Amino acid sequence: MQGTPGPMVVGAASYAAAAIAFVVLTFLLATSWRGRAQGVRLIAASAMTAIWAAVLALQAWRGGLPAIVVYTLEVLRSAAWIAALLALAHGVLPRFVGLAAHTIWIVLLAAGWLFAAALGRLLALAGIVLALVVLVLIEQNYRNANASGREDFKFLAIGLGGVFAFDLFLYSQSELLRGIPADVWSVRGIVNALLVPLIAIAARRNPQWSLDVFVSRQAVVFTTVIMAVGVYLLLMSAGGYWLREAGGHWGTAANVIFFTLALAVLAVMLLSGTMRRRLRVFVSKHFYRNKYDYRIEWLRFIETLSAGGGEDSRRTSLRAMAEIFESPGAIMYTRSDTAAEYVPVAAWPMELAQVGAQRGVPVDHELVRFLAARQWVIDLKEYDAAPDLYQNVSLPAGLRSAPAIRVLLPLLRPEGLAGFVLLYDPPPPFELTYEDRDLLKTIGRQVATIVVQHDADRRLAESRQFEAYHRLTAFMMHDLKNAVAQLQLIVRNAEKHRQNPAFVDDTIATIGNAAERMTRLIEQLRDRDKAPVAQALDLAALVRAAASRCADRSPAARLDGIAEPVTVHADADRLTTALEHVIRNAQDACEPSNSIVVSLSNDGVRACLTIADTGRGMEPDFVRTRLFRPFDSTKGSKGMGIGAFQVREYVRSLGGDVEVQSSPGSGTRFDIILPVFDHRHA
Repeated sequence: MQGTPGPMVVGAASYAAAAIAFVVLTFLLATSWRGRAQGVRLIAASAMTAIWAAVLALQAWRGGLPAIVVYTLEVLRSAAWIAALLALAHGVLPRFVGLAAHTIWIVLLAAGWLFAAALGRLLALAGIVLALVVLVLIEQNYRNANASGREDFKFLAIGLGGVFAFDLFLYSQSELLRGIPADVWSVRGIVNALLVPLIAIAARRNPQWSLDVFVSRQAVVFTTVIMAVGVYLLLMSAGGYWLREAGGHWGTAANVIFFTLALAVLAVMLLSGTMRRRLRVFVSKHFYRNKYDYRIEWLRFIETLSAGGGEDSRRTSLRAMAEIFESPGAIMYTRSDTAAEYVPVAAWPMELAQVGAQRGVPVDHELVRFLAARQWVIDLKEYDAAPDLYQNVSLPAGLRSAPAIRVLLPLLRPEGLAGFVLLYDPPPPFELTYEDRDLLKTIGRQVATIVVQHDADRRLAESRQFEAYHRLTAFMMHDLKNAVAQLQLIVRNAEKHRQNPAFVDDTIATIGNAAERMTRLIEQLRDRDKAPVAQALDLAALVRAAASRCADRSPAARLDGIAEPVTVHADADRLTTALEHVIRNAQDACEPSNSIVVSLSNDGVRACLTIADTGRGMEPDFVRTRLFRPFDSTKGSKGMGIGAFQVREYVRSLGGDVEVQSSPGSGTRFDIILPVFDHRHA
């Protein structure tokens, strides 16, 4: 070689960059390989190039590597790519072409080992010959491919062709200068590294190679920007050098001004949204089969939907849709609940009130029928130019009050048209292609599901409000029924006992109790969102009072061990009502000859109130499946079926529970378990 191959650091960094780039490429190819020969040969060629670059980086950094090792690696690297190209052209090129190509590199490799003294001349000769073989094979692959195959193969032709075209230039210069140019040798690794993305894209675009390489568009855009900036800076450096040399006394000043302006122009281009959009369009059009990276777009769409932050789901859907196409705004129409028309219900990023007067579209309008039947995405720019493409369907007069509206997207569900979206014109360059239409249709179906779910959630919330009101009403009616039963009992006994002072006193007390209950019910109905007032209560005293009020019927409850006070934290009226309900249910299940025993136990943490009767009892299946089911009564029209449910729900709200044991003919045991109230922790 002529001198040393470039500065030590430059050469080492250059080939190290190439080694890293080809290691990454090898990893991508290996993890994406699907088992075909073309794929494994591409992997081998990439791996061989990574080894070649790593060894040359070591040689540039430390030196001392035998020349025969460099020569062997040069030949084997080219041989690996020859084998890969022959595998891609399998069945296309005559067999003798492959045989000749393999023979050439084998002969050159053997010559290097046999004539080690002439390695300097042999290296240049081998480099030129092998570069020509690779370039010819690239040309033959490209020439023999069909139109679509050429479109996909061109990236490999550019990337790999660039690598070996540089080799051809390098070794041709070596022949002319009688030695390898050190500077050109040093930057060779960088050239190889910069062309790796094109090889990766070629593998990604050719599934017949059984390689499914994922190269993100962001990475390609980033790499393209870096390369473009590098070329730009090189050109500016050349211009600055010329100004400095040709400018005389003003050369340095002109150079500084030139570089300042050049950097300002570069900053403007890098920060320009239009430039970024044009670059993304260029990358998508020329480097990928598809316009969109659907994985990235779908993940971003879902992320936007899930990050709504409590915002109206319809508005969030518009934002997610508009961001994919970089549209400045969108309006959504859905079916009205009160009229037979589609009306605007959401807008983004503006509020719906800021959109202006947007009239509804009748459900029998020609546009609605067209969208439901054809399921087409309407490009309004295309519609204006050629309405016959859309069967000359008429558009409502007020639909395009905003002139910037570009796309009309139907929101389709299996049961029909859920609505439609008006999408504002994205910034240029934008052309609505079949890929845009397919993506819009897919997103439209997802948004239609969200719209339907939004309506279903709203209706469910309304039904829950009605359900809560009906349940409250049922509870009120249950308590009113008990109060009415007391008053009816007084009326039935009044004729017989009206002259009895004790009966009159008891009647007054009963009427007072009923009036108090009704007043409490009215207050609960008026302030139904107000929670009952809980306080420390003596459970034993409440049990005695409830048993006393139920003593007007037989069998009367017998108290056992109710003397000791037990403090619980509850609302006195609601807990007393619950206790009375359980005792009266036991009386309903008993004959006068049966017995009811009420007992109370306390372990300091939980109190257990037991109401045990020897009445008819219940089937275990009834206890398990029907006893606590609301509105399921065994008393016919006389019962409401919510008493047991009401008791259990209130006891559970206090932190307790209700347990029932029963069997037919053996009676029932009702255990009400409540936490004991500790004043020290109040």
